[in-house]
Amino acid sequence: MLPVNCGSHSDYQNFVVENLRKYYPNPDAISRDTWDIIDRFWNLDLSYTDEMMMSKYSKYGPAPRNPSCMQRSYLLSIDFKVTSVTEWAAQLKINPLYAIVSGFEVGDTPGVGTFYDFFSRLWDSENKNLNPHLHKLKIPVKKPKKKGYKAQPTGKVTVDQLFKNLEKQSFSIDEQPYASLFDLYTKEFLRKSLEKGLINNTHLSIAGDGTPVVTSARERKHRICDCASKGIHDCDCERYFSQPDCDVGWDSSRGYFYHGYDLYMLVASDSESDLPVFPLLHPASMHDSHGFLNAFFRMRSFLPDFHVEKLLLDSAHDAMPYYQYCRRNGITPFIDLNEKRGIKEKYKDDFTIDEDGIPVCKAGRKMNHDGVEILKARIKFRCPLASRKHGCSCESPCSDSKYGRTVHLAMKDNPHLINIPPRDSEQWKSEYNARTSAERSNKREKIDFKLGSGRHRSTKMWYCRLYHILMLQHLDA
Repeated sequence: MLPVNCGSHSDYQNFVVENLRKYYPNPDAISRDTWDIIDRFWNLDLSYTDEMMMSKYSKYGPAPRNPSCMQRSYLLSIDFKVTSVTEWAAQLKINPLYAIVSGFEVGDTPGVGTFYDFFSRLWDSENKNLNPHLHKLKIPVKKPKKKGYKAQPTGKVTVDQLFKNLEKQSFSIDEQPYASLFDLYTKEFLRKSLEKGLINNTHLSIAGDGTPVVTSARERKHRICDCASKGIHDCDCERYFSQPDCDVGWDSSRGYFYHGYDLYMLVASDSESDLPVFPLLHPASMHDSHGFLNAFFRMRSFLPDFHVEKLLLDSAHDAMPYYQYCRRNGITPFIDLNEKRGIKEKYKDDFTIDEDGIPVCKAGRKMNHDGVEILKARIKFRCPLASRKHGCSCESPCSDSKYGRTVHLAMKDNPHLINIPPRDSEQWKSEYNARTSAERSNKREKIDFKLGSGRHRSTKMWYCRLYHILMLQHLDA
């Protein structure tokens, strides 16, 4: 039968107060940190969960658990750092506090199967993974030659081609298996952050970063062909993969291979609490420059009222198509230059441009800023040794003028190197410093909320855990 509505949010609050007084008459028996969690959940209104999930239950059969209580209980398990659903179901039976805050009667709590049944209703697909279990072996990721370098992309599609493909493509959230999770996340948490002014969706600054999510110690696969019995051990036949959406990637910060996902997170960098906006799980081998594009264009389709004005990205995203796209769409890019590729760009024959996008004269001196012409989209620089009174003090001046040699860098010449504001300016550095909000957000998900400790085997469960962690980040804010 359909879920029985337990009443309004105020009824849940009355239930919690009544049972806390009954089972915990001495408030000092509960620690202050636990009271903070109780207070957050006491104010958390999940009425929309009951409304949205009503259609996901049959009219026949035994009465199910209330969806809002199931969701609240799972959120509570993550907040209390209980990473196993089996362990949490046991804790609900022996710890009255967990049952009360979840909204369950003490002694009448759900079992493990009830939780997994609830997760299945949150996943809008009959398949637990995005890809089939049977597929051919992928091209393995190669270890970079130098420490700290990211592995090269294994795919044959370039950033420019991916931009063209994704710009033309329209994404519908209803076609995604995580549509219900995204709906609950946006309606009950993301929109609440907008209402409270924690995120400004009309003038949004987005920081993006990928982070490894380890799902197992090794890649689990086995043959389904009989080639090995014939002495053929390097056949190109399909294998059965237990985690078909995962593969082997290179963790550049720790310097080792891992099996799992690459989580690409888009974060509101101008929010005080480093609030996440949109996540996407990719195979571990995907390069960040591709991971960002897949996440960004889906975010723009799923959240059309979010207007991005600034992009804050690290040097892994330093590619010309990024700058060209930003120019076409009125977005200011703050992307660090990839110095590892070497930057010796010639400009006007006798000048080069350094790693900060600043012209360097033949004598090897950086030129000084002398203004920005916004309408012409160009920056003016002049000789650092020139003086209007004494002329140029350089041994071999490149201009007879007392004003000194001037150079105008136009963005149209090379938007990859020439930025407004310039990369060595205080304004650029101040804006770019906010890019670390993506790293801090990833740290909260992986360390504070123990994302990787779930040890799940399906993409369905990883998305369930991930989206509920994002909900807690907004709840904390």
